[in-house]
Amino acid sequence: MTFDLERIVRPKIFNLVPYRCARDDFTEGILLDANENPHGPRVVGHQDANLHRYPDPHQIEFKKAMAQYRNKTSAFKDICSEPLSEENLCLGVGSDESIDAVIRACCVPGKEKIMIMPPTYSMYSVCANINDVDVVQCPLTYQNNSFQPDTEAVLKLLDSDPLIKLVFLTSPGNPTGAKIDPKHIIKILENWENGFVVVDEAYIDFCGGSTAPLVTKYPNLITLQTLSKSFGLAGIRLGITFATVDFARILNAMKAPYNISSITSEFAVKALKEENIKLMEETSNEINREKARLLKELTALPLVDKNHVGGLDANFIMVRIHGGDNKMAQELYYKLATQSGVVVRFRGNELGCQGCLRITVGTAEENSTLIEEFKKNLPSIN
Repeated sequence: MTFDLERIVRPKIFNLVPYRCARDDFTEGILLDANENPHGPRVVGHQDANLHRYPDPHQIEFKKAMAQYRNKTSAFKDICSEPLSEENLCLGVGSDESIDAVIRACCVPGKEKIMIMPPTYSMYSVCANINDVDVVQCPLTYQNNSFQPDTEAVLKLLDSDPLIKLVFLTSPGNPTGAKIDPKHIIKILENWENGFVVVDEAYIDFCGGSTAPLVTKYPNLITLQTLSKSFGLAGIRLGITFATVDFARILNAMKAPYNISSITSEFAVKALKEENIKLMEETSNEINREKARLLKELTALPLVDKNHVGGLDANFIMVRIHGGDNKMAQELYYKLATQSGVVVRFRGNELGCQGCLRITVGTAEENSTLIEEFKKNLPSIN
């Protein structure tokens, strides 16, 4: 099987020449190239900050550190002939910019399509609609609570529709919380060459086993990650795309010249220092312990089904209220928010999630409050 990148990426994107500036070549000295204010920020208390300069357009330090971390923790070392490098990465303003960039690169507006597997993250469809790209659905298997792809159905649809250029998989899923078994991903990769399989791993550090290193083996794989979840840096908005060197080069040519701010870059680089990675891993373990406590306490309550819905691979759980009673789940959701000051997420309108509330694992104190408020509000619902 031969994967032809030039056949998949839109011609004007494939041949795009990236924006260049003097800062690509020179970053020190008297910098008079970019029409910046040489006096620094005009904000009291921040005169010493370097915010009057445009940020690093390439973010090589962060890319190297992230590639090294994913190589170190890879579960696929035995099948990858080469490690990730900084050239395999492109950065965006959150994963949403990464999703949009991949769609713009590969899908001809008004003609080509993406595939999604509901229940899933809604931004795939939002970005597709914005770019005038149709969406094909192939639902996850939910009847057995696995929320895994129906691989045979996926491949059948892909074989029947050559206009599908991207397949989006969320692992662990949102709202399902279930990590996709890599065998499903690999089977699609090895049997389809007409586009990219895009694996969105926003929650991967809560369960491990990132597919990112596999982009050096499979040219039709793209892996998306973020610092928003396990690293606790949602406010800096940093998304990461892992791809082949050739496709990463195309994405880097497409992006805005200075899309990652200096402040974002500063926090991102610090996040990958050894002591902070250790802290992230310890915090992820703590969240997983609290997740188990939260699940045990909530499923012991009356009107909450005894079995959770989906997987336990992310930093949230999903519980079903009274056998799938959407009206009751919505009422509980509303009471928690308005009377208890505890905001969760109603997901009852998603496929296979009828009557479900998705609950993020908070601090031990927040989780205890949530449990008490569940107890307080459930008996009052008729």
